[in-house]
Amino acid sequence: MSIAKQTRKRLERMGRGALDVVFDYAKRLPWVREKIAAEYDKVVAELRASARPYKDVAPTWRTLPEKGRPGDEVLAEMKGLRDAEIERWHDGYVSGCVYHGGEEHVALLDRAYAMFSQANPLHADIWPSVVKFEAEIVAMAGAMLGGEHVARHGGGDGEPCGVVTSGGTESILLAMKTYRDWARAEKGITSPQIVLPTTAHVAFDKAAQYFGIEAVRVDVGADLRADVAATKKAIGRNAICVVGSAPAFPHGQVDPIAELSELARERGIGFHTDACLGGFVLPFAREIGHPVPDFDFRLPGVTSISADTHKYGYAAKGTSVLMWRTKALRRHQFFAATEWPGGMYCSPTLAGSRPGALSAACWAAMMSMGVEGYREATRRILDTAAKIKRGIAGIRGLRVLGEPMWVIAFASDEVDVYRVLDAMSHREWNLNGLHKPPCVHLAVTLRHTEAGVAERFLADLRESVEYVRAHPEQSGGMAPVYGMAGTLPVRGVVDDLLRAYLEVLYET
Repeated sequence: MSIAKQTRKRLERMGRGALDVVFDYAKRLPWVREKIAAEYDKVVAELRASARPYKDVAPTWRTLPEKGRPGDEVLAEMKGLRDAEIERWHDGYVSGCVYHGGEEHVALLDRAYAMFSQANPLHADIWPSVVKFEAEIVAMAGAMLGGEHVARHGGGDGEPCGVVTSGGTESILLAMKTYRDWARAEKGITSPQIVLPTTAHVAFDKAAQYFGIEAVRVDVGADLRADVAATKKAIGRNAICVVGSAPAFPHGQVDPIAELSELARERGIGFHTDACLGGFVLPFAREIGHPVPDFDFRLPGVTSISADTHKYGYAAKGTSVLMWRTKALRRHQFFAATEWPGGMYCSPTLAGSRPGALSAACWAAMMSMGVEGYREATRRILDTAAKIKRGIAGIRGLRVLGEPMWVIAFASDEVDVYRVLDAMSHREWNLNGLHKPPCVHLAVTLRHTEAGVAERFLADLRESVEYVRAHPEQSGGMAPVYGMAGTLPVRGVVDDLLRAYLEVLYET
């Protein structure tokens, strides 16, 4: 074995961190820098082309106009951009992203938003209407997520409590920050850890990075669900919280929340159910007869839940709920300052000023849908998902991963699934490319339940697989990027590429 191969294997045994150290050193060398730059230029050019479709078809503004433009002119330009984008998501070509999209429903949200466009819940005395909306959003979500079981299990306050946040990421960030502060105050833990499956949302890694928490990731089982035995071994003396997903974003699997939350309860630590995707689906799926395992406050060990109102709650983008089993826990989430010269200050979430219009639109969505509306939407989504799963299983070379309900991941042992993703993109579809293992997923929404959409998806997918099979020599597109991201042992390369992509988004 060559010295180079011996060195590589030794570094791999040391872990990816060691390879990243070598990469960071190597890229200081001029010839390495030039090689990396050349490769990055190819990839970034692809990213730039996809991110800047208006570069040559719409004016670019790099400075303020000397004189303000007429409102009608501004709105006309904005409408042109919107109209160029609306058809793709409206016709069901997109995974997730727009979860309802019906014209009457969107019009309701728009009118509610416009009515409260100036409202700011930071100033509760000026906009008590928004305070009412948020309190009722939380109460309704708590009732939906098994709130009546809190008193039955001796929850302390008799009913759950919570807050409205800007989305699932903020709900997760706040939950982890709260457990950190609770564990420091109540247990004296100063080196906190959260224990979670590898499939848990990346927002938990963001929380760990922001708040000085160690994220202990545990490999999932062959069924792509959290491994209870491995999780038990991973819970150390500095653990503050265990996490489970209902369902997990990548493969749509619901973790064994009952067993995981009981581990946390036995250790006297928190358990967070990330139901950002499933919070407004699973309760209604249970009602219409689907076998839904307990995942919410029905379980005595579940101490917090995140559920996104702006996904399957069908609100406008920018709201989620973070629910707590007790007010004592939620109290550690709040921020208060008493010595600031600007006066006494407090806020429940990361932001100070917040758009009250989004909370108003969220309340309007929940009022408009009602139990019957959510139940019917869930039925349509799950029926369509079952049809799509059967269709994927019938395509030669594809297989569905696990047993998903409506977030459907598929892989292949015969063709490059990322090239299939590229081929689907050429047919206007916008799907999610994943890795570990390499796969693609579709999050089924109400857009996909419209007549003919599921059939069109399956027909295009079948043609895409056959095209890739018939053209094994073809390269290009985003397939090499996905492949590189999933297989490169040097994670610093992928990290640099992601940051380059973010820079592209802010170019004019």
